[in-house]
Amino acid sequence: MKFKDLLGEGKYLRLVRSGQWEYVERRNVSGIVAIVALTRKGEIVLVEQMRPAVGARVVELPAGLAGDAGAETLESAARRELLEETGYEAGKLKEIGTFTPSAGLTSERVTFFLARGARRTGAGGGDGSEKIESFAVALDGVPAFLKTRAKGGALVDEKVFVGLWFSR
Repeated sequence: MKFKDLLGEGKYLRLVRSGQWEYVERRNVSGIVAIVALTRKGEIVLVEQMRPAVGARVVELPAGLAGDAGAETLESAARRELLEETGYEAGKLKEIGTFTPSAGLTSERVTFFLARGARRTGAGGGDGSEKIESFAVALDGVPAFLKTRAKGGALVDEKVFVGLWFSR
């Protein structure tokens, strides 16, 4: 890759240019994880939270940053984020793959994990600064659930559809 010019930098993000291309990089993280958590009843665990960038609540897979609070593996970040956001603990955890959510805008790569046998052991809700609501939705009920949430003004993150693909 060509040399990058720094165009701007905040606490969490930086804007860079490589040749004619401008894009965003995350600062101080070693990766990003998303978790396709399936309960013992065959439900998928989803979250909804406010996302200021789009000015709406967004239905998402549980997900988060790895290494933002010190060194950790992607797997340990996935386990931490799932518990922190939803109150569910992963049974078996398997890495599915790494994907680019918006390659024209950001250098981000998200590593997906499949968590089978997830069980609720805590309250969830986020890290204190977040107001995350979690839902366990029967797989065949997801389309109706998403439609209902959209009628209430929520948007749906595309990673939910990746999660549904791998949940089957």
